Amino acid sequence: MTVTASVIDAHGLVKRYDDLLALKEVSFTVQPGEIFGILGPNGAGKTTLVEILEGLTTPTEGTASVLGIEVTRHPVEVKARIGVQLQASSYHQYLTLREILELFGSFYPRHADPMELLRTVHLEDRANDRIKQLSGGMQQRFSIVAALVNQPDLVFFDEPTAGLDPDARRDLWDIVRGVRDSGATVVMTTHYMEEAESLCDRVAFMNAGEIAALDTPSGLVRRLNAPYRVRVTTSEPLDEVPLRSLAGVSEVTQTQTADGYVAELRASDAPRIAAAVASLATNRAALVHDLVILPATLEDVFLAVTGRGLHG
Repeated sequence: MTVTASVIDAHGLVKRYDDLLALKEVSFTVQPGEIFGILGPNGAGKTTLVEILEGLTTPTEGTASVLGIEVTRHPVEVKARIGVQLQASSYHQYLTLREILELFGSFYPRHADPMELLRTVHLEDRANDRIKQLSGGMQQRFSIVAALVNQPDLVFFDEPTAGLDPDARRDLWDIVRGVRDSGATVVMTTHYMEEAESLCDRVAFMNAGEIAALDTPSGLVRRLNAPYRVRVTTSEPLDEVPLRSLAGVSEVTQTQTADGYVAELRASDAPRIAAAVASLATNRAALVHDLVILPATLEDVFLAVTGRGLHG
């Protein structure tokens, strides 16, 4: 059996800034070919962690190997083999897109053809334009390929779809998948739970400088005691006492809307609970307008493991 080395291997990473403990004993690995997501609210330690892995910040304690290289000892070697997404405002405003990519490529022993890179994000017809001439979505697409100019084995994306509309965001998702499919490993930070669920093979939730949970998106959801929501809309309000007494129900809410009364239950056995709710509605002579079973989301998991929202 062939054992494949981890692309990232972090052990006991600690980072102190005077009295501030930004990272607390962070340990994890990233495997080849993964899209690995790092999520957390502002101040959780995401940026500090990524900067250590990129060789931009030295940890106070602990070690990190990137692509088999100890990053604190050999940061230049690591930087030659990784790609880092930059914000559009960091680019030279008076160079064309092709000139920027040619300039970046000249810094590395290996580099991709600028026009081929621009074709991957459908910007080949804008090769002679400057950054300020591009829309926000185009600038985000360009920031992706600028991180690929040295044909990296590992790419870091920092909230690559921030500020984009839903259609443009999904276009960027396809590009990120294409980066992974080309053979690179991807590490990305994001504030969008839907994005993490759609793109990431595994997700690390960070909170107060620590990794609060790490697993596949579906694995994280399965950890919840009540991984489903049963939502029923009825013509009359339901008695919440029997709803709360149902085995496997951890939470019940009920609100009045323009469509009727909406009761939502957190449940561990959704089919049985849905049948019981429908029976209770019938016994109460309440007409059931709608009944749906919804799986829990990463947002639910994050609230459960950290006690606060992503932007908290």
